[in-house]
Amino acid sequence: MLAVVHVPSPFGAFALAGDARGLTRVWLPTEDPPPPSGAPAAALRAAGDQVADYLAGRRRRFAVRLGEVPGTPFQRAVWEAIAAIPYGEVATYGEIAARLGRPGAARAVGQATGANPRPLIVPCHRVVACGGLGGYGGGIALKEFLLDHEARTVGAGRSGRAVGRARARGPRAPSAAG
Repeated sequence: MLAVVHVPSPFGAFALAGDARGLTRVWLPTEDPPPPSGAPAAALRAAGDQVADYLAGRRRRFAVRLGEVPGTPFQRAVWEAIAAIPYGEVATYGEIAARLGRPGAARAVGQATGANPRPLIVPCHRVVACGGLGGYGGGIALKEFLLDHEARTVGAGRSGRAVGRARARGPRAPSAAG
């Protein structure tokens, strides 16, 4: 049974879905989630509260129980690497590839990032291209908003500098990467 919780944002509602085992999917405001087929469990309601707190600037880390989602071993490794990017910081697709011991796999990292079923919780908005912001499933405006939100919350740290450098270089070709 799939339960869905909606969390409002300036860009529209984020939708979180899960089952008894935990959070399985996050839909960005630009996506259409399926209708709920059950009442949300306490853990899913708590995840919704945490997203609301994040958007209000009161939370930097999520403590959400994650349910099982499909993914290849490489995708799972990329998602774990993304989850390790600290709040207010960014990493490039190439940096993540190098961390995984696959220095030539930046495009594959981008594809795995785009397949992330739990954006925001697994913060793929913190992954940028070496010459710009890169793509984002929710659109570049949402990616910029999330990066700026984190930069404002922590001060002009690495995230703020990276966003500024990426904007100065100009837009990159759109990508499906999250």
